[in-house]
Amino acid sequence: MNLQAEISKMLNHEVMKGVTLLDLFIFVAILVVAVIIAKIVRLNIRRALKEKVPKTTLVAIEKIAYYTIIIIGFVIAIPYIGFSLSGLLVAGGIAGIVIGLATQTVVSNLISGLFLMAEKPIQIGDGVSIGDVGGVVKDIRVLSTTIRTWDGIYVRLPNEKVFTSNIYNYNAHAARRFEYKVGIAYKSDADKAIEVIKNLLEEHPLILKEPAPQIFVEELADSSVELTIKIWAPSSEWYGVKTEMLWKIKVALEKAGIEIPFPQLVIWKGEKT
Repeated sequence: MNLQAEISKMLNHEVMKGVTLLDLFIFVAILVVAVIIAKIVRLNIRRALKEKVPKTTLVAIEKIAYYTIIIIGFVIAIPYIGFSLSGLLVAGGIAGIVIGLATQTVVSNLISGLFLMAEKPIQIGDGVSIGDVGGVVKDIRVLSTTIRTWDGIYVRLPNEKVFTSNIYNYNAHAARRFEYKVGIAYKSDADKAIEVIKNLLEEHPLILKEPAPQIFVEELADSSVELTIKIWAPSSEWYGVKTEMLWKIKVALEKAGIEIPFPQLVIWKGEKT
C-alpha cells in the first residue's frame, strides 16, 4: 500500500458519523468569522503602522497576521465536521515529511524572503538590476519578488535568487550620476567649450549644484579633444535629464562656434628628396 492510500485510510477512520446540518453551519460560521476578524486586524495593523515601518515590512506583517487568524479559525472549526485533531496531526506529520523533502527550494525561498524583509536591500517602487533582470520592483512576497522590466514585462524571481544575486538599486540614493564624452576639434578653444557647457548646466533646474558637475579634458584622441562631462541629478529624474542634455550641449557648442569634428585621418607622404 502506498503512502497516499495509508494517509487516506487514517483520515477516513477519524471521520465521525452523523455530522448534522448544525455542525456544518457552525463550521462555516467559524470560518466566516475568522475571515472577518482577519480583515479587521489587517486593516487596523495598516492604520497603526503605515507611518512607522517601511511598506514592504508592513505588507509582510499584514499577511502573517491575516493567515495566522484564518489558520486558527480552521483549527477551531474542523472538529465540527468530524475530524479529530490528533488524527490530522499524525497524518499531517507523515505528509509533512514527504512534502518537506520535496520542497527544499520552497523552504530556501521562504528563508531568503524573511532575510530580504529584514535587511531591506530593495523596496516596492525601486528601480533595480538583479542578475540579468532589470526593472521596477512591484511586489515582495514571502517566496518571490515581482519585477516589471523596463519594457513592461512582469518577471517573478524566486527570493533565493534575489538574495544570492548582486543587487543594483538605482533609487536607494537620492542622487544619481551620468556622463557624456564629447569630442571637439583641435583648433577649437577647449576652455571656451568647458565654459559654455558649464553655463548650460547651471541653468537647468534639475541638475544638482552639490555634487557639482565636472567638465574636463580626458583624452587627446586621433580626431578630437575628448571632453568628459559628469552630471548629478535626482534619482527619480536622472533619465529624463540624461536624454535631454546631450542634444542641448551639442547645440550650445555649435552656437558658440565650437566644432564637433567627424573622424578624420591625415596622411603625410613626407618631402621629396
